[in-house]
Amino acid sequence: MNQRIINELEHGKKLLAEGAESVWNWESAAGKVRADRRAGLLASYSNLKPGEPALEIGCGTGLFSNKFFKLTHADITATDLSQDLLNVARMKYHQIRFKVEDAMSLSFEDNRFQAVFGSSVLHHLDLKKAVTEIRRVLKPGGRMVFAEPNMLNPQIFIQKNIPFIKKWLGDSPDETAIIRWQFKKLLKETGFNNIHIFPYDFLHPATPPLMIGFINSIGKTIERIPGLREIAGSVIIYAEK
Repeated sequence: MNQRIINELEHGKKLLAEGAESVWNWESAAGKVRADRRAGLLASYSNLKPGEPALEIGCGTGLFSNKFFKLTHADITATDLSQDLLNVARMKYHQIRFKVEDAMSLSFEDNRFQAVFGSSVLHHLDLKKAVTEIRRVLKPGGRMVFAEPNMLNPQIFIQKNIPFIKKWLGDSPDETAIIRWQFKKLLKETGFNNIHIFPYDFLHPATPPLMIGFINSIGKTIERIPGLREIAGSVIIYAEK
């Protein structure tokens, strides 16, 4: 077992002990709004029909597995490296198949899934290994759709690049964030087509409830402004096999 996997397994135990969805900032009022919007974008871009096979990597406690299922009614196999987090997911969401998997070395056969999706998982992985595996298990014409932290966001840049802050905020040692033009280059080199990566999300999870509507509206306007949009908190990644 390599050190990256050991680190991520330890990170999973820590998340479970501290309350994973709270640590991931999905439980605040603004966090819930962000989660619903993110799930909607992932589901929309996946363009899945009910019953089509979809793979989620890095499902954690199943929050986005459940949201994605409700929006698409796809046949979802949701995977994570952490058995501890999957045990929580299985207790909460019985309509979804959960399985322990290493996203950098998947056990599934080639050309299995119509879509592969995930929320804030790729930045934990060896990106080249992960996207190679994603492409392998996708059917021809299949789609990968992910939401990931944007390295050009000032808060994320500081958190991912200053070691003592990274440790203080509870990041795992290997995680980073996405620089969209670099990642697009990697996807092209791996053989993906029709690649679209765009920054979005200026709603901070700590936004007071009374300010959510206003900040969300302003943020969506900034998302349409070239240059300024590059510092959004997240990116959506879409590519086809």
